[in-house]
Amino acid sequence: MPCLAPSAKFLLAARLAESGMLKLALAGPSVPARLYPQEHEVYRMTTPIAAAADALLQTRSEFPILEKTIYMVSHSLGAMPRGVEDEMCEYARMWGQRGVRAWHEGWWELPVEVGNLLAPAIGADPGSVVMVPNVTTAEQIVLSALDYPAHQNVLLHTELDFPSVIYLYQGEKARGAELRVVKSSDGISVPAERIVEAIDARTRVVAISHVLFRSSYLVDVEPIIRRAREVGALVMLDAYQSVGTVPVDVKALDLDILVGGSVKWLCGGPGAGFLYVKPELREKLFPRFTGWMGHARPFAFETGMDYAHDMFRFLNGTPHVPCLYAARPGYRMIQKLGVDAIRAKSQRLTERLMAWGSEFGIPMRTPADPGRRGGTVSFSVAEPQRVAEELIRREIIVDWRPDAGVRIAPHYYTSEEEVDETMRQLREIAAK
Repeated sequence: MPCLAPSAKFLLAARLAESGMLKLALAGPSVPARLYPQEHEVYRMTTPIAAAADALLQTRSEFPILEKTIYMVSHSLGAMPRGVEDEMCEYARMWGQRGVRAWHEGWWELPVEVGNLLAPAIGADPGSVVMVPNVTTAEQIVLSALDYPAHQNVLLHTELDFPSVIYLYQGEKARGAELRVVKSSDGISVPAERIVEAIDARTRVVAISHVLFRSSYLVDVEPIIRRAREVGALVMLDAYQSVGTVPVDVKALDLDILVGGSVKWLCGGPGAGFLYVKPELREKLFPRFTGWMGHARPFAFETGMDYAHDMFRFLNGTPHVPCLYAARPGYRMIQKLGVDAIRAKSQRLTERLMAWGSEFGIPMRTPADPGRRGGTVSFSVAEPQRVAEELIRREIIVDWRPDAGVRIAPHYYTSEEEVDETMRQLREIAAK
């Protein structure tokens, strides 16, 4: 379907009207204007001309699912770029026509080459990022390289980190780790000062999330990294909920380790996690969770381990080649648009969501301060599962989580009109 040109009134209304989701006309007001006058506070946040100038919306034609849905779930699974189909065809062509020769014609290098494609999004140098299947695997690789001597055996994390990695940390107790869990006082945030206070000379590794998955609270990691440096602890940052919508610069932060994945804001699909290791630290880590791809001479098939000197040392078994093909179009899109521009739009649209939430009297479990907020707004409605499922039935794609509510996440391809319609429908459904 050809890309729709921006309208001075609003964008993409015609496509949405065709799908039956919105009964709009290009010359008329947006749906919420039937609820409130155009001079209402929410509408003063932006103007039709400003919306028309939103160059990021020119990407909409690259995402097939936007033709028939309002897609507000990029914090869970980003929309698939149209280019993924071509990439998967290329993967099939290579396998079908080149067979085993594909390994020496590009496949073997893909974990690092795709990592290089991602590297600018996190401020990393080429050769410092490698692709792995997921965040839990990435963290296991790093933790397997650590020992926990009695005088420095604390693995510190917060109670609001994603459960998958918490389960991993709990397993580290069998290897001598002592878990120190930083609590939240409100179930929404874990302020940096609380984490800093918990770091002491016994801390081996600080493993925390950059953006919390339930509330979208954005942790201020700079003072945490400084404190870890003072006591000789490593910092491993889970940036799954930030990379692609919040600027991250591993060099400016002087960060030791960053992990993340492509499923969400990067629109790269599942199976394409990534691991950054600070170059100065790389050859000091010897992962026990390893395999032949981590060997300096994998095709010598030696029985003794000799670690590769580059990021291949953090690999283990045969890579997930199709997933690496699929991740590339989303990464290229992020490079083209720039994370700073994406962040500015994200803050504007999440602010708009929260303004409607306040207007409608819907409690929110997301920070009001845009500087401490990621790309998602969580609405604490009664029966969040029912509300989310009904929104999905109406082709407004969201999700829900216990202790979070209905999570709504606009992205760079989202219009203000979609935000407004989502909130109108949320209020209608929640009131029933």
